[in-house]
Amino acid sequence: MKKAKMLLLAAIMILAVTGCGGKQEGNGEGSGGGESKYAQSVEVLNEVVKVYGEDELFAMYGGNQENAVMDAPGSFDISKTQELEYTLGFPLDQLDKVEDAASMVHMMNANTFTGAVYHLKEGEDMDAFAEAVKSCILAKQWVCGQPETLVVINVDGRYVITAYGVAELIEVFKGHALSALEGAQVITEAPIV
Repeated sequence: MKKAKMLLLAAIMILAVTGCGGKQEGNGEGSGGGESKYAQSVEVLNEVVKVYGEDELFAMYGGNQENAVMDAPGSFDISKTQELEYTLGFPLDQLDKVEDAASMVHMMNANTFTGAVYHLKEGEDMDAFAEAVKSCILAKQWVCGQPETLVVINVDGRYVITAYGVAELIEVFKGHALSALEGAQVITEAPIV
């Protein structure tokens, strides 16, 4: 009971700071093997944001709260486990599978748009990781409005992009990710109900 109260308090604090916070199968190639052209997760999100038109961009912040970057994606310190789980919907039982992370979150409401990239360790099963993240996000209890859809994207077998929020923003993000990131493929896409 005490732990549940602490978790609820942490969630409320995070939401206060952040502003209130159909399936396609992967082809099995995303098993975390091979070299990537990206050195860090934040580089992946930066490539996607470069494709956005001025009229498509929204006020955002990136990274974890302690090292937040305004109006751009930012690196997320994966040692900030509670924030990682509550802000990005990351399943903590998958923490040993990632090397680093980055995020971009809508400044006014995290449920409007939250995007993250995770750099998987070599040899990790991307499809299993994507399914774990999907399950965690779909199981979340939403405090301040519910996001509409979730998309998970494989980038070169080493990076996984997750994004949830308003369907229109997710569709734009997905289109830009698929066009900006060579070989990117949707692993799964699902409504959040």
